[in-house]
Amino acid sequence: MNKFIGVSVLSGALAAGLVIPLTGLVDLGTQKVSETVESLPQELRTAPLQIRSRILAADGSLIATLFEQNRVPVTLAQIHPVMRQAIVAIEDSRFYSHGALDAKGTLRALVRNQTGGEVQQGGSSITQQYVKLSLIDKARTAEEREAATAVTYERKLTELRYAISLEEEVSKDEILERYLNLANFGDGTYGVEAAAQHYFRTSAAKLTLPQAALLAGLVKNPTGYDPTNNLKRARDRRDVVLRRMQELNLITAQQTDAALKTPVVDLTRIQKVPNGCAGSRYPFYCEYVVSKLLQNPALGATTKERDHYLKTGGLSVKTSLDPRIQAAAQASINEHTKPRDTAVAAITVVEPGTGVVKAMVQSKPYGNGKYETAYNYNVEKSYAGGYGGFQNGSTMKAFTIAAAISQGIPLNYRINSPQQIDLRQTRFRTCKGWTRDKEYQPQNSTKSGDLTMLEAARYSTNTYFLQLSQRTGLCAPATIAAKLGMYNAQSLGPLAQVVSFTLGVGYTTPLMLSNAYATFAARGKYCTPVLVTSIRDTAGKPISTPGATCRQAISPQVADGVNRVLSAVMEPGGTGGRLNFGNWDLAGKTGTIQDNRAVWYAGYAPNLAAASVVADANLPYTNLMYGHTLDGRDIADPTGSGTAGPLWKTAMQKALPGLPLRRFTPPTAKVVGSDQKKPNEKKPADNDDDNRGRGNERTR
Repeated sequence: MNKFIGVSVLSGALAAGLVIPLTGLVDLGTQKVSETVESLPQELRTAPLQIRSRILAADGSLIATLFEQNRVPVTLAQIHPVMRQAIVAIEDSRFYSHGALDAKGTLRALVRNQTGGEVQQGGSSITQQYVKLSLIDKARTAEEREAATAVTYERKLTELRYAISLEEEVSKDEILERYLNLANFGDGTYGVEAAAQHYFRTSAAKLTLPQAALLAGLVKNPTGYDPTNNLKRARDRRDVVLRRMQELNLITAQQTDAALKTPVVDLTRIQKVPNGCAGSRYPFYCEYVVSKLLQNPALGATTKERDHYLKTGGLSVKTSLDPRIQAAAQASINEHTKPRDTAVAAITVVEPGTGVVKAMVQSKPYGNGKYETAYNYNVEKSYAGGYGGFQNGSTMKAFTIAAAISQGIPLNYRINSPQQIDLRQTRFRTCKGWTRDKEYQPQNSTKSGDLTMLEAARYSTNTYFLQLSQRTGLCAPATIAAKLGMYNAQSLGPLAQVVSFTLGVGYTTPLMLSNAYATFAARGKYCTPVLVTSIRDTAGKPISTPGATCRQAISPQVADGVNRVLSAVMEPGGTGGRLNFGNWDLAGKTGTIQDNRAVWYAGYAPNLAAASVVADANLPYTNLMYGHTLDGRDIADPTGSGTAGPLWKTAMQKALPGLPLRRFTPPTAKVVGSDQKKPNEKKPADNDDDNRGRGNERTR
């Protein structure tokens, strides 16, 4: 009796033009129905379509895809007509002839339903399905999701009211387009374009009849009919769609028979789209880029909002990574290391004068396995994957050199530099007063004697630069280092102004050091590191992104002087002499820390700078000489020039070709000073490199 009344009421309502699903309204009660209808909203407000975002290299090649839903939106014109026919045939064959409600379908569902407060079978039109999908997609909380999926007549009434309003505002074609872009097509794909790419490695515009039938059949039960889950069920469902299309005279019997004989899908050719940086060719660089994007307020007010927008906004993020230079750096890693080495190696390459980070590589592959890591050894500890750097030894001497030149101390300035020096009673001026180390008696591991700044740099004579830093004070080199982007990569605070500052202090990273040295190459112009060069939304509109902040950190004359001194390091007899190559102007500095726990080489040409490090990355840090391997062999004598240097050299040798040949600007006569060099000096062999970090233990 209730069914009969329900059918009668529905028929009358349809005749009156009130197209709402009154199925079961007798059970709900007249007053409740009246209240529900009166309170229904009219305008459907949908959330922006969730679209996957892409992170791109400088040349436009793909680095990574980020998404919550793997979707690529297309227009209806970009969807093959056979796909449109298939989805309409199986989901709502009278879609173009009825209103928001398919009366016949609803009546048929009504007859099959049981009485009660729950909907047992639906007769939803494509418009109603789109409304439901939209409400589910828009839900952000558990309560909203529960309301959007509740199996009640109140929800069905709400959906239908939205559907009625929607059909008054947009065309059937637009509704179908939205539906095909929003629907779930199984195996993590959303929208027909992503589904076509995923299952068939084609586009929605090129789908064949059997392919379209398979996709159309998935919408009803994306998991149950997913061919990667159950190939037989997927075939059966596809065949239902094909026969329905024949029944509606959309295809011929011959077309149906041919399509039925077609294999459902080649499971070996399923095209998975890696989600996130873990599946990227450059996972460490990618994660660092994402960490910077999550700091960009233009992408949202909070980190959570930025993360959501980044994965759903269809953004195109162009980065600084140069695939050619990245390949050069990776080739160096491949040549000089093995993934199972106990020591780790890392290289960062930066463009002087722009701050553009061209490459970032390391020896340990990305992952959680025994010989893998999720830590990026090139960057600071500012996000979960940032390792936080290593002590950097005598590479810090460059900042003492810059401070001395800026104070008028010439390159030919001589200091008597004994093999060992007692600094226990020597005070060093800091930015806040004075400091000293009551136990500090550092020594040289290379040449000693009466040396000029050029000679002391060539041999990395510790006692020379410690005395030089006593003359300049610690505040001056520390201030210059800070201006060039140097800070403690673990604490993220300033570098400590301690007596051993010039021999290495705190923790630094290849990114930080290569960018600081790039400042010398750019004649004193410092630029903050740039990884993201542009962001565009799904419409191609640019989104604000922090670019390089460049400034003249030190004068060109001071930088020219530093370049001359560090060029001497790479001359014959210098600690970096074996690393020179070709016709390029090159400058650099070695670094070795206390107990050989890390060795460095940082160097540059006028248009490219790089820093390499080889280190023990496992606490407690140990001497690289004992029990550590590199390139599958024991490290017998770890040095900046002999261990980290070859990594730098190979990377630069492969990266520089193709770039214009440029020269350093010679320093002025005033910067060089008078030539006081003593005759008949014997040059030492270039088989050692520097202080081995003696004194660096004071800065741990």
